[in-house]
Order: sequence, then C-alpha cells, then structure tokens
Amino acid sequence: MKKIQIINGPNLNMLGKREPEIYGYLTLDQINTDLAQLSESLGLELVFFQSNHEGAIADKVHENFNENIDGIIINPGALTHTSVVLRDALAMMSCPMVEIHLSNVYKREAFRHKSMLADIVTGRITGFGHYGYEMALNAIANMINES
Repeated sequence: MKKIQIINGPNLNMLGKREPEIYGYLTLDQINTDLAQLSESLGLELVFFQSNHEGAIADKVHENFNENIDGIIINPGALTHTSVVLRDALAMMSCPMVEIHLSNVYKREAFRHKSMLADIVTGRITGFGHYGYEMALNAIANMINES
C-alpha cells in the first residue's frame, strides 16, 4: 500500500478555534478523520504529523526521505513565506508533493503571496478550505496510479 505523509505546520493545531472565518470551523482532527476515510477508498495509507516547530517538520521530511514515502501533502502555514529550512528539506524529495492553504493567500496580505516552496512542489491548492486536503489527496492518488 502506498504511503502518503500529511504535514501540518504552525498553528494548524488550532483549526476550528483560530480565526474560523478565515480557516474554517473544522478542527485538524476532523480534517484528518475525513482524509483517513477517503484514503481507504483510494487504497492509500496516511501518516499524519503536525508541529509548530520548523526543525521538527524538517526532521519529519528527512524521515520521509529515508523511508521513501510515496507522496507528501503539506500545509506549511506561515513557514510557507519564510522557511528556507523547509524548502531545502523538501527539495531532496522525489515523490509528488502538494502544498495546500485553507485560505486564498492571494486575497490576503501581500507577504502571503510569496511561497518559498512553490517552485519545488508538484502543485499548490489554495482557497478551498478543508476541501483542499481532499483535492490534494485525490491528485496524489492519480499521480501515483499514473506512474
């Protein structure tokens, strides 16, 4: 069974509580539960990880590299705009990677328009709320099946 890593960055543990008018009312646990159900129908195994610490996320990507993970879905949160560390860690991966954002970053502050990861990930999904995770999982499943 193909294994997909779901990585959530800083403050995403506060989903459902933090600015729900921007990020939605579902908690991260609810999103993960929905993804786990979808993954069963796609024949994929999901591994979930969330951290508020840049180094811990880089360490997780290093583990994924050593384990030859089949795909990564990452919502890097604010690290999107600042983290060369995360960029360098993800740059060594050869699997499909999808960067997602719950809000449409292009309708927000100008500093959110720049992604340090955009040129190394396979694709980006922004602005579809929690549905972005499902879209990313379906996209990665299709990419894996096509290869």
